[in-house]
Amino acid sequence: MSVTSDTHPVLVLNAEDNVAVALAPLAPGDDLGKGQGKVTQPVPAGHKVSRTPISAGTNVLKYGQIIGRATEDIPAGAHVHSHNLGMGDHKQSHALATELPQIVPSESADQFMGYHRPSGRVGTRNYIGILTSVNCAGSVAKFVAEVAEKTELLKEFGNVDGIIPITHGSGCGMSSKGEGYETLFRTLTGYAQNPNFGAILMIGLGCEVMQISTLVGHEGIRDETRFRFMTIQQSGGTRATVEAAQPILRELAVEANKAQRAPAPASALTVGLQCGGSDGLSGITANPALGVASDLLVAQGGTSILSETSEIYGAEHLLTSRAATPDIAAALLDRIAWWEDYTARNFGEMDNNPSPGNKRGGLTTILEKSLGAVAKAGAAPMNGVFRYAEPIDRPGFVFMDSPGYDPCSVTGQVASGANLIVFTTGRGSASGYKPTPCIKLASNSDMYQRMEEDMDVNCGDIVTGTTLEAKGQEIYRLMLEIASGRPSKSEMLGYGAVEFVPWQIGAVM
Repeated sequence: MSVTSDTHPVLVLNAEDNVAVALAPLAPGDDLGKGQGKVTQPVPAGHKVSRTPISAGTNVLKYGQIIGRATEDIPAGAHVHSHNLGMGDHKQSHALATELPQIVPSESADQFMGYHRPSGRVGTRNYIGILTSVNCAGSVAKFVAEVAEKTELLKEFGNVDGIIPITHGSGCGMSSKGEGYETLFRTLTGYAQNPNFGAILMIGLGCEVMQISTLVGHEGIRDETRFRFMTIQQSGGTRATVEAAQPILRELAVEANKAQRAPAPASALTVGLQCGGSDGLSGITANPALGVASDLLVAQGGTSILSETSEIYGAEHLLTSRAATPDIAAALLDRIAWWEDYTARNFGEMDNNPSPGNKRGGLTTILEKSLGAVAKAGAAPMNGVFRYAEPIDRPGFVFMDSPGYDPCSVTGQVASGANLIVFTTGRGSASGYKPTPCIKLASNSDMYQRMEEDMDVNCGDIVTGTTLEAKGQEIYRLMLEIASGRPSKSEMLGYGAVEFVPWQIGAVM
C-alpha cells in the first residue's frame, strides 16, 4: 500500500492495480503523482480513479485482484464506478488448502475478567434472558421484563447486568421439519446456551410449531437452576403469565447473581467479525486492522468467526487456499453453491450488493466489497465451516454461513457461541447485540468524528501514518477490556433490544 501524491493523497494498493483510491476528494487537474498524469473528473473520497487508460471489457484490478470489467473505455484520471464498471462473468479457480499459513502461538497468556459457566465456557456479560419460542409470545416477554424493571426486581442482585426479552417474528406458520425449522431451532437453543446469559426463562404460547417442550429437551439446557420455561395458554393467559413469571425471575436472579468475574484466558473469547455500511476505505483500514486483532486472538488460542457468505462471494478463493484441510475448503464451496441456487430460485443475484450506501462510499461490485470484507479474517488458517447458528466446536479462525444482513448474521454468530462482536463500518452503524457487547470500528476519520458517540475506535488514521499492526494491537487490547466489563459505545447508548433477527428460510404458511 503506497501513497502516490502528497498534495492529493491517492492510495495504490498493489503495483498491478489499474485504479487507485482517493483519500480526499479529487478535482479535475489534480496531480495523481509519480508521472501518472492528472485527474480528469471529480472523484469523491474513497472512490476509485483510473491510473492508466482501461479499454472496454478489460479487467479492473484493485488489491491485485479482479473487481469487475470496464463497461466502456475509461481514460486515465477518470472516476471509476457504477457508470463504467460492472461484474462481468464471475469464474473463479479455487485452490484447496494449498497455502496453509502459520500463526505462532503467543508466548504470553493474556487474560480478561469473565463469568465462568458450568459448561466450561466463559461469559463477558451476565444477563437473564427471556427467550420466546414464537412471535405470539413476544409481547408477554416484554411485559414480564417491564414489570420486573418497575418493581426493581434486580436491585439486590448486583452481579446481574439486566433482563433481556428476546423476541422475533417466527416460530409458527412454518414446516415442522426441514431447513427453516432446523435453522430456527439451532438459533434458539444456541442463544439459550450462550455464556453471556446467567439464566434463561423460555416463554411460548403453547400451540406453535416451535414447541417449548422440544426446545427444553435439547441437551445442554436441562439445568433447572438456570433454565425455566412456561406457556401462556397453560399459565392462564397474559396477566397470569406475567404474574407467575416474576417469582421465577427472582429465583433465576438468585442463581445468576452467584456468578462473579474471575480471571479467564483470552482463549475463552469467541469473537464474531462483522462489517456493515462499508465504504471504499473499509478494506484498507478497519477490516485489515481487525484481521490483525483476529490473528492476535488466534495466537492466544481464541476463536474468531467470519460470516456473511454473500459478502465473501468472489473472494472465497482467498479462504479456500488457506483452509486447514481440503474438506474444509470444499465445505465453503458447498455453501457458495447453495447461495447461488438460493438467490437464483428467489429471483435474486449474488451481485445484489453493494447497497446504495456502500456505493456512495466508493464500492462498486460485490467482488470489490468481498475482497475488503475477507480482510477481517487476518491470515490465520481456516479451521472449520459451520452452518448458521451451529455450535463452534474448535478454536482458531472459522467461517459460519449467514446472509450479509448484519443483525441476522450477528444473531447467528451469537447463537454459535460468540461472546464478543467487533463490527467495522465506513458509512456508520447504529446497532447493538445483547447479550453480546459490540465494538464499533470506523474506517474513516470523517465518519468517526461525525458519529464519535457510536464509534469505539477510529481506524481512519491508518491512511495518515498509523500502522495496521499498531491499530490491530489497539483493537485487541480493547477486546480484552470490553470482555472484562468496560461498556462499549453501543451498550452505553442502550442498543441491543431489537437486533435479534433469526434467518428465516422456507415458506411462511
